[in-house]
Amino acid sequence: MGTPTVLTANGLICIGMDSGKVCVYDFKQTLKCVCGGDSSDTLGPVTALALSYDHTCIACGHSSGHVQVFELKTPHVALRSVPPTTLTAVLSGRKEGHLRGSRIVSIGFVAGRHTSIVTADEHGLAFFHRLGKVLFVEAPDILRILGKYPDNPATTSPTMKSGAVTKSGTMPVLDPLVRRRRSRYTILSMSPLPLGTSAHVTDEYNLIALLTPTKLVVVGLKPTPKTWFKCPREADEGGHWKTKTKWNGVLAWFPSVMLSPKSRTETIQPVESKASENAGIATTPILAFSWGNAVRLIRVVENRVKQNVGNSKTGRVIQVDVATIVHEPITKFTVKDEIVGLQWLNANQIVILTASMLGIFDIHLALFIEQLPFDGLSLMSPTLLYTALGIIPYGDSVSDVAHSLRVYKGKIFMLKRDRLQVGTLLTWADRILAFVQEGDFISAIDLTRKYYLNEAPGNRNGLPDDPQHRKNVIGEKMRHLMLASARYAFSEDRMTDETHITPNNRGVDRTSLFEDLVSVCCRACVSLGDFDFLFEDLFQYYDDYAITTIYLRRLEPFVLSNDIRYIPPRITQRLVALHENDGRPDKIERIIWHIDPICLDINQAIQICQRHHLYDALIYVYTRALRDYVSPLVQLLELIRKVQQYRKSSPNFSSDHSGSTTVDSIESLIVSSYKIYPYLAFVFSGLTYPSEEPLPEDEAFQAKKELYSFLFFGRSSMWPPGEGGKLILTSDEGGVEPTYPYARQLLQYDAEAFLHSLDIAFEDSYLNDESQSITRLVVIRILLEIISDEGFTCEDITLVNIFFARNVPKYPQFLEPLLSPTILHGVLIGLAHDPDQETREDRQLAAEYLLSVYNPHESDKIVGLFENAGFYRILRTWYQEDHRWAPLLSVYLKDPEYASADLLTKIDDILCASARSNKGHIPDELIAIFSNSLSQLLDSSIPGTMAVIDKHFPKLHLQALDAFGNTDESRFSYLGRLLDPPQVNGNEDVLRYRSAVTPPPELYYSYLGLKCQYDPENAIDTLRRYPKDLEWSRLTDICESKHAYSAVVWAKNMSGQPEEALSKADSYQKTLTSQLIKSLKDSRFTDGCEELRYLNSISSVAVDICLEHSRELATDVPLEDIWFKLLSSQIACVQMVSSICLDESAASSSLRSIVQTTFAALVSITSTHAVSFPRLFKRLVNSATTINGTHYTEFRTILTGMLESYRSDGDMLTITKHLVERDLYDVIAILCQERGRGWTATRGICIHCRKPLLNKHKDTSSLSNISYQVVISRTGGYHTGCI
Repeated sequence: MGTPTVLTANGLICIGMDSGKVCVYDFKQTLKCVCGGDSSDTLGPVTALALSYDHTCIACGHSSGHVQVFELKTPHVALRSVPPTTLTAVLSGRKEGHLRGSRIVSIGFVAGRHTSIVTADEHGLAFFHRLGKVLFVEAPDILRILGKYPDNPATTSPTMKSGAVTKSGTMPVLDPLVRRRRSRYTILSMSPLPLGTSAHVTDEYNLIALLTPTKLVVVGLKPTPKTWFKCPREADEGGHWKTKTKWNGVLAWFPSVMLSPKSRTETIQPVESKASENAGIATTPILAFSWGNAVRLIRVVENRVKQNVGNSKTGRVIQVDVATIVHEPITKFTVKDEIVGLQWLNANQIVILTASMLGIFDIHLALFIEQLPFDGLSLMSPTLLYTALGIIPYGDSVSDVAHSLRVYKGKIFMLKRDRLQVGTLLTWADRILAFVQEGDFISAIDLTRKYYLNEAPGNRNGLPDDPQHRKNVIGEKMRHLMLASARYAFSEDRMTDETHITPNNRGVDRTSLFEDLVSVCCRACVSLGDFDFLFEDLFQYYDDYAITTIYLRRLEPFVLSNDIRYIPPRITQRLVALHENDGRPDKIERIIWHIDPICLDINQAIQICQRHHLYDALIYVYTRALRDYVSPLVQLLELIRKVQQYRKSSPNFSSDHSGSTTVDSIESLIVSSYKIYPYLAFVFSGLTYPSEEPLPEDEAFQAKKELYSFLFFGRSSMWPPGEGGKLILTSDEGGVEPTYPYARQLLQYDAEAFLHSLDIAFEDSYLNDESQSITRLVVIRILLEIISDEGFTCEDITLVNIFFARNVPKYPQFLEPLLSPTILHGVLIGLAHDPDQETREDRQLAAEYLLSVYNPHESDKIVGLFENAGFYRILRTWYQEDHRWAPLLSVYLKDPEYASADLLTKIDDILCASARSNKGHIPDELIAIFSNSLSQLLDSSIPGTMAVIDKHFPKLHLQALDAFGNTDESRFSYLGRLLDPPQVNGNEDVLRYRSAVTPPPELYYSYLGLKCQYDPENAIDTLRRYPKDLEWSRLTDICESKHAYSAVVWAKNMSGQPEEALSKADSYQKTLTSQLIKSLKDSRFTDGCEELRYLNSISSVAVDICLEHSRELATDVPLEDIWFKLLSSQIACVQMVSSICLDESAASSSLRSIVQTTFAALVSITSTHAVSFPRLFKRLVNSATTINGTHYTEFRTILTGMLESYRSDGDMLTITKHLVERDLYDVIAILCQERGRGWTATRGICIHCRKPLLNKHKDTSSLSNISYQVVISRTGGYHTGCI
């Protein structure tokens, strides 16, 4: 038969061959017939194929341009044939049709007729064929519907070559040299609108869709051939125009079908139907088409409008209905790769094929619901045989696989090069059934649950669109699966089937099966919200086979995660008993917390909680199951009593061995007893314990009432009330019960925790109702009465006072009777009397609260108490208001809260305020306090303290320096801020205020000595800022004593003695050189030694002195002599060092560099007539001594170094010159280029006369006037008269 080329499948499977024949199969893979005779070989391979809608006729197009129609009853003889024609015949007007050698790329039947077909060839020509007969002779009527014939017959007439040899013989091929290049009229795909299961008005128009690289064209053949609309391709839609994506395009129709009402989706547009509702809903035809990787969907509909039509004879105008075919866009989307195949799977899903993927795109969800890797280029291309001859590029041919992908009734047919593949889309039921058939019920149930929650991947085909209806269907399926799974897991057959057989006959452990079954059923029942199967049928299976432990352990995680809260009591009993047997009371407590109380066995739960001290769970059982809020309080009070009794009997129990059983048990009781305080806080706030969930309003009210009444009752109570109750005692056996025993017991046990609970309770609105027996006023009165008795520590009393002081200002309307001065004064005194410094801040804050509603008498006594108590914040406020500056300063100095910077800022504010209130003078009392606190202030901040002293007390500078003692570094820092303040730089701390009083000269002398000691390099900068009236001889002596030689030289010059300064420099240089030689001899020399550093600094200062005097216009200083003195001294130093260093050393190199630097400075001022460089150089040569070498050794070395330096400088200047010239040339070149492009925007003048082009005083609004007055050219603008 040959090699397959194309495929169609709609009722039958038809495969075109390269032999020109067509093989027809049914869906059972039975060959029904072969269409084509012996002459088919001469027609070329089948390149396009179509099957009629009644499955009786086949239309095929060949590579040679022939078109044939076969009837399956007589497959050996063509029912109709349309041979190709020539361009000469077409141009003569005798024929229409495909040109000889034009490959047919698309073919299709029009509507339901067998003799009406449409075809398209590779050159962009599309024809409608009405294949009739006249007197038994074929008389086809051919109509061209798209494209145009070539203009030149010579280049389009086919020339036959020997062709490619196939299995069927020789194939006629058009000469590749004369084939036309692809044009924008190429038809990428063509398809007529197929008939659907429901009639639609668009069927009457015989619509044909044609896709070209630039647009989609929809043509109607009835009532007359007409182009109805076009959809142009957007810019870069589906890929760039210059790429091969321009030539990739496919399209597919989905006709009008009848859908059931339940399957209607948003993307399907229903139309009115006269059928009954049971017949369903008819849809509108939809066309999907793609370019490259972009897909568009449009809905094709008929639109009727009224138009006025006039009768030419009668002149009457009537309105008629005019029908038009229009389109409505639905959606558009893109995929990752270029699309090579596209088919409709159903009314809402499209099969999309790319080079690397086969996917199902859901229009309603706008996403791929199924996607798998697939080599789309492995499908058969009808033009693949042409690539061997070079007629078609392989890259273009291999992607032409749209004819090898077809869809029919949900099945996908794909023609590959060696086989035909058929697949279908698995529905949700198929996926579940696949797990069931494999015996994997666990995965089947889990997948069903995901479908129920709409979390499953893949499609939803076969499921109702209505969410509730869909859940009902899936839920019923899930219930059947769970029941079937349980029956299968516990069936006798499964217990003995091959799943338990192993090679060693030891059997298989199937524990995981039973564990997973419980877990998956729990998840399924949680999703369904129906637990009957889980707690009845499934539990009974596990109970019958004595494996309830597996069931309970798998159920527990769902209980702890609050997914399952309601469990039958019989299962709860078993679960609690399981953990009690395992010795895990902590797990029992967690389970009780997470299970609804009505599911608990109350007696079992209370007994277990009491036995294992599970008081959180016990409280939960009492409060949530029994609605009893007092019994937990009674239980915890009993614990507190036991702990207190144990503490009395064993006061040192905390120091016992930690391994003691008694100590461990009592520690456990202590931890449990402290649960009473958060329990009270939660209930008083209307919350459950320990979950903190809000209680119902009525229940919360009753719980608060019961707890307040019991807790603040004046004597011991019976609980539970009535017969069988027990008297709840707090004292030891035989002891006397005090008043308010329970509140007293909680306050004695931990007053801070109890008062914190009451703080939270006071926020609740329950206590606002004064008609209740317990209010805020009653609670505070009871507390004050309790602490008035003996037996409470000072700390407990203080905590109650703090509680009282904080709440009185918060609730004055409810605590008004307590606002008597006596009570408030007593509380305030109590807060100040406590000596505990750890509670000082809390007590001070409480006192501030109390003072907001109470103004105490005996203010002097209160002030004294507050000073002893350390309530400095309150005292500061009082002293500030009363303008008592001295006590205010003392308080600031005593208060440990203030940091150094804030403290000095506050002191400065106090001093300024006191001066303003005292006519500009600071009181002596403040001065005394400040001077007595100098040590404290200097320890906190030297710069800040200095600034305050300099601003307010300049006379205290000496006292401040004396306060440092022998710490010279602190004195240096202080004086540096005073006499040598740093320059403002960023956020540096600077002295913002300078006193008008000049510091004593002794401070300057002292600071200079310290400067030369700690920072000699900057001593000269300090001297520059010194006043000129100081004794410079003393300053010089100080610098010399501290070995600040450069500063001495600079100071001598500043005092008008430059020659003496250079003599000093000469003396110092010789001394330092001698020390340097000694270091070299002792091998103690280092590169950064002190002697070299001093020599460098002295030389630098000396050179500056020489330069300074050399640049003066008139000077009495002999310039040549001072330069000679400096250079001769430096050269002598070099010679002295060189005499002991036969080889080049770091010391001699450093000294020579100093000489070279000096010579360079000298050369820079040789233009002056006062200094002659040759004469000076000669003097230096004659005066130099000869040591270890010729007379000119050092001078030769110095001059060589200078010349090398000058040569380097010259090279650098040359490089810089070349760089500047090149940059300048580039800039000028760009400027000339820009100017040559047009009129410079910054100029509005004539190039010739240099006058403005437009006269601003005249009306230039008319463009016509400007056009002949001004001429704009490439080089600029001109007046017309200047050209």
